[in-house]
Amino acid sequence: MDCLNMRKVEEKMAKKNEECTRDGSIDRKGQPAVRERTGSWFAAILILVNQGLATLAFFGVGVNLVLFLTRVMGQDNAEAANSVSKWTGTVYIFSLLGAFLSDSYWGRYKTCAIFQAIFVVGLVSLSLSSYIFLVKPEGCGNEKTPCGTHSTFATAMFYVSIYLIALGNGGYQPNIASFGADQFDEDHPIEGLGKVSFFSYFYLALNLGSLFSNTIIGYFEDKGMWALGFWASAASALVALILFLVGTPRYRHFVPSGNPLSRFCQVVVASIRKWKVVIPSDGDELFEVDGKENSNNGSRNILHTKGFKFLDRAAVITSNENSNEIVEINNPWRLCTVTQVEEVKCILRLLPIWLCTILYSVVFTQMASLFVEQGAAMKTNISTFHIPPASMSTFDILSVAAFIFIYRRVLDPFVARVKKSNCSRGLTELQRMGVGLVIAILAMVVAGTVEHFRLKYKVTDCMNCEGSSSLSIFWQVPQYVLIGASEVFMYVGQLEFFNGQAPDGLKSFGSALCMTSISLGNYVSSLLVTIVMKISSTDRMPGWIPGNLNKGHLDNFYFLLAVLTSADFVVYLLVANWYKYIKFEGRSEKLEGCQHV
Repeated sequence: MDCLNMRKVEEKMAKKNEECTRDGSIDRKGQPAVRERTGSWFAAILILVNQGLATLAFFGVGVNLVLFLTRVMGQDNAEAANSVSKWTGTVYIFSLLGAFLSDSYWGRYKTCAIFQAIFVVGLVSLSLSSYIFLVKPEGCGNEKTPCGTHSTFATAMFYVSIYLIALGNGGYQPNIASFGADQFDEDHPIEGLGKVSFFSYFYLALNLGSLFSNTIIGYFEDKGMWALGFWASAASALVALILFLVGTPRYRHFVPSGNPLSRFCQVVVASIRKWKVVIPSDGDELFEVDGKENSNNGSRNILHTKGFKFLDRAAVITSNENSNEIVEINNPWRLCTVTQVEEVKCILRLLPIWLCTILYSVVFTQMASLFVEQGAAMKTNISTFHIPPASMSTFDILSVAAFIFIYRRVLDPFVARVKKSNCSRGLTELQRMGVGLVIAILAMVVAGTVEHFRLKYKVTDCMNCEGSSSLSIFWQVPQYVLIGASEVFMYVGQLEFFNGQAPDGLKSFGSALCMTSISLGNYVSSLLVTIVMKISSTDRMPGWIPGNLNKGHLDNFYFLLAVLTSADFVVYLLVANWYKYIKFEGRSEKLEGCQHV
């Protein structure tokens, strides 16, 4: 009996001395997360594999959607490009919904699980509707045999399915990125470096997942085997969901912080109520609670910054609030903390940066629409082997993988040495995003030049070769490689920047900002195509982007994007120079029942 009691005491002491995370994360039981038994690279690798498989499933639909719309649904090139842009834009609009539910109520784990289940349902529905209704008569949907017309019910099933996919993938994407980052304690010297690396590997996993869909699945879909491709995507999404659930015991979590909209409104209302109050010159005189009293579990207080001074009035303690301290301090509609005020300032500072990334996304979205249509109008055969135009995005993926390695292993350390920086970081996130914009401009110039020569070598003496050219599709390789290089600087930089600069209670929202810039980029692209077609269409010319590209001037559209992105880059430089980085207080050094070392 004494031995048993002794063993229990030893186990209790060992548990008490276990090292817990310093960032306030908890395990699935709501207890402080133990570093050895939760999170880190074991959980992160499961999430990376999950992301790769889910991306494979998503791009198994998305990468050839423009061809499905033209060959199976009977849309023309411009209409199909617009439909894809709107659908892709909707995917990323739903990321805001997922981020809101995650940060406010459900937490990232529950949100990821629910939206992944919706994603699987959408893919199964699309597979069934394609097999039963859409790809009819059998064998249609390839380059030579378009499908017939469809019933209203079949068309409705198709759109319900693809927008269920949009809802599921959109709600899942921003949360899985933030949830993966949650598995690393940024206050720990080793895990903090792992968190920085995670976003690069996350984007690499995303691209490797799309590699398979762009090549193998894309090849079968291009041959008209649409149902087979969609079923493969559904199976991949199901395996991704199962793998995600398998890691449940090892994940670290953060408690949702409540509705951020109410916190923002409280700051605005309190500021307006005190519009006559004098703001103290010393920020230390503003109201703030101790870090331990912060209602957001694991959250850090944000240090006061200059700028947007009007909002500081919300944290000014008036004489009336001093005389009635308990009542007023418990009423956030009258008195807000500095942290709450700085949350609002942080979002206001992020918005101009975010707006400047939208035009880059206009460039990026051409890869899934106009690049594919351009490739389809080029020489796509090597001997008897046909190269699916959508599979050319493989060069984008390979470029991403190569430039992630080049940046992390070569460029970043080199820049750090040149700058003689004390830390291991070279270019800041804002600098990397600027480099991404410059490379995107070059990509559009190259794409326009390739199109110029494609038109020069267009086929005019072939009755069955309408819209084609003798120029090889491999001339598209440089534009895909440049887009891939720009992604490494822009999108990986964006993920790190928005996740790092978002307040602790809004990490999913930070990732969603990155997704919604892609969303609005797709909508702006759709709008831009529509405007260009209306302005450029005349009695003698069907516009820059007609159904037969040989009769248009797609090169002018690419050059227009290069000019617009150049103007956006100038604005970005001004905004980036104005931006002030968020500063946090340190977290509490000790959590009950855990020892930090």
